[in-house]
Amino acid sequence: MAANSENRSSETFRLFSSFGGNFNFGFGFYDSPAVPPPPPCVEVLPTEASSSVKYTVEPVNLDGLTLLKGRVSTKEVFALSNSDLVPGKYEGGLKLWEGSLDLVKALRSEVGNGHLSFTRKRVLELGCGHGLPAIFACREGAAAVHFQDFNAEVLKCLTIPNVNANIEKVSQLLKANATDCESGTEVRFFAGDWSEIDKLLSYARDTNKETDCSSGNGLDHGYDIVLMAETVYSTTVLQRLYQLIKKCVRYPNGVVYMSAKKHYFGVGGGTRQFLSMVEKDGLMAFSMVAEVADGSSNVREVWKLSFK
Repeated sequence: MAANSENRSSETFRLFSSFGGNFNFGFGFYDSPAVPPPPPCVEVLPTEASSSVKYTVEPVNLDGLTLLKGRVSTKEVFALSNSDLVPGKYEGGLKLWEGSLDLVKALRSEVGNGHLSFTRKRVLELGCGHGLPAIFACREGAAAVHFQDFNAEVLKCLTIPNVNANIEKVSQLLKANATDCESGTEVRFFAGDWSEIDKLLSYARDTNKETDCSSGNGLDHGYDIVLMAETVYSTTVLQRLYQLIKKCVRYPNGVVYMSAKKHYFGVGGGTRQFLSMVEKDGLMAFSMVAEVADGSSNVREVWKLSFK
């Protein structure tokens, strides 16, 4: 992956006009009338981490970088058995998806080649689950790292314990380094649907006052870096996600790093559907950072988005 990263990072792709921006929002069970309304948006405090759900950890080696991933039982947290997704109730946050690991590797490569710095930056991870990309940002000295997931249960039972486990490991490694999470970073956790969570996020713009992010208003608002892995899994979520991104990314220099599969078969999502929508909107440019085509699974990609 790293071998392709540097060559492609400066290349802007315009491959999607043939889609025409006509999205089918009627895939499968996502439009079922039985889907309940989303849970209310809430901030989850670190002290609300669950002590009743069994949480275990194991190391993940990412090309020489070791992070910890937690494991909890979906059945224990949600009374579900072996389910990756139940729309309106559970959006897959307890599973460590491949794209999360791809994103950490790509971010590490971007930092290493000088294309990205987290130092003193505001960072938001959408659909965080385990939160490994945002944990990496914390390790790299971000000023603020905010974690968002659809489910408060995911944050309480998995994300917060996972952040705590990795912060302890980071501080052991860095010792006196004042930029690690424990001593220098604002860490907060937010739960809720993408259509409403901007009302809670600290640095999202108030769109009632600022309708055009390219107008120059509210330059102190927004996140410098927005991270997301496996968030474009269905066409039903793409518009909500993109509208949220435009409210959250700091203008004009904020960036988005997105890791996802090229196509999600059966639910219609994927990087190409999402980027087709971005291209039609015309506000943001995008370039490929990395491609993972190992022959054992669907092609996975990492993209960078920024304002034109």
